[in-house]
Formats: sequence, structure tokens, C-alpha cells
Amino acid sequence: MNSAETEQRGVRGYAILIGIGLTAGLLSGLFGVGGGTVIVPLLVLMLGFNQRLAAGTSLGAIVPTASIGVLSYAASDSVAWIPALLLAVGAVVGAQIGTRLLPRVSQTVLRWIFVGFLVLVIVSLFLVIPSRDAVLTLDWISGLALVVVGVLTGILSGLIGVGGGIVVVPVLMLAFGTSDLVAKGTSLLMMIPAAVSGTIGNLRHRNIDLVAAGVVGLSACATTALGAWIATLINPAVANMLFAAYLVVIGTQLALRAIRDRRP
Repeated sequence: MNSAETEQRGVRGYAILIGIGLTAGLLSGLFGVGGGTVIVPLLVLMLGFNQRLAAGTSLGAIVPTASIGVLSYAASDSVAWIPALLLAVGAVVGAQIGTRLLPRVSQTVLRWIFVGFLVLVIVSLFLVIPSRDAVLTLDWISGLALVVVGVLTGILSGLIGVGGGIVVVPVLMLAFGTSDLVAKGTSLLMMIPAAVSGTIGNLRHRNIDLVAAGVVGLSACATTALGAWIATLINPAVANMLFAAYLVVIGTQLALRAIRDRRP
């Protein structure tokens, strides 16, 4: 181990890691996201991790978290298995493209473009309420479209570190007409292959704190199923409003980063 997290390890350090995991797990199950948008900033702010180590540790923690989330949504038949695999294939390819484009593209411009995308999604969430009975009809056109969505999601992930769930969940609901529950369960399944692949890479480059990832991931597992269960109890309109509020927080974070990047 290295960096500031070694010094912080102890009762307080482990308590913070557990708290981060419990929070991330609840949000992961409730919204169908990986939880990295919670884990990364809290590791940086509360335990002094550098950004790269925090991102690598978060990715490792997402593997067990998303796995429990998938099982929870699968219990209510709310996972579209083949569409999730198509999204995952596209995302893995897109992440490689995004990583290679990273040195050539303005991060500030990208963040503002994505903030604009989130604004459109937030507005749409108040206008389009998905039916809980809606299913994702798969044919050649929709299958190809899912791969394209996966590629674009992977590119964004590689460029600005945005988790796939933030993109995939609203796109599945608004563009493909799926229910909010199926969108969340499918999003969580899509994340697992990419998270495993990324974690293996981070292990090779020693860019992950395995102990912290394990504590956060296992703690998250304790609340992921709870979040998924709560999602089934909430009215779709209320679920949309809660997800919109979550996206407002993410959009604000990205906007603040973009503003800071423009400062000399």
C-alpha cells in the first residue's frame, strides 16, 4: 500500500470505507448505477486518495456491488440479459477508443457537452414516464443500436470517467421504451464485464487499493439489494424525479470541474 490511505487506515479509516460502501450500494441498487460517482469523490475528500487510485479502487468495488444488484433485479425479472451483453461489448470497445482519444480532446468542452446532455435527460424524465409493463423488444435494428449506445457510453467513460449507468438507464427508458426497473437491472449487468476488465488492468499497474475496494464493495453489497427493493416500491414518476435529482448532483459536479479547469 502507498499514499495517504495507509496513514488513515485504522478504526476511523475502515468506518469511513464502510460508510462509503453502504451509501454507494444503496444508490447503486436504487438507480442502477455503479456508485463510482459517490465512491471516487469520497475516497479523495475523506481519505486523501489521489484521483487515479480512487478511480481504480472504485472500479474494483463496483464488481461485487453490481453483481448483487443484478441478482436483486433478476429476482423480479427486471434484467434484459442479451441487451446487457450487447451494451457491454460496445462499452468495452468504446472505453478503449475513449482512452486513446483522451490526450487529444478538451476535457472542459466534453464536460460541458455532457452537462447539456444531462439537462435534456432531466427535462425528459419529467415528460416521459415509463410503464412498468414495458419490455425491450430485440431485433437487428435495436440490437445494433444497443451496441452503438454501448460504444458511446464506453467512449464517455474513457474520456471523462462517467459511469455507464448515468447514460444507459435514461437512454433505455427514453429511447428504447423499457421500464425503469429493466433499465436499472440491465445497466448493472452491463457494468460487470467492463469493471472486471478495468480492475485487472488496474492490478497490473498497481492502481488499486485492494483492501479498500474489498471493504467498500462488501459493504455496498449489504445495501444494494435494499436499494433495488425500494426501487420496486416507488411509483415510476417518483423514481424519475429521484433519478433526475441524482443527475442534477452529477451534472453540478461536472460543471464545477469544467469551471475549475478553465481557471489558470
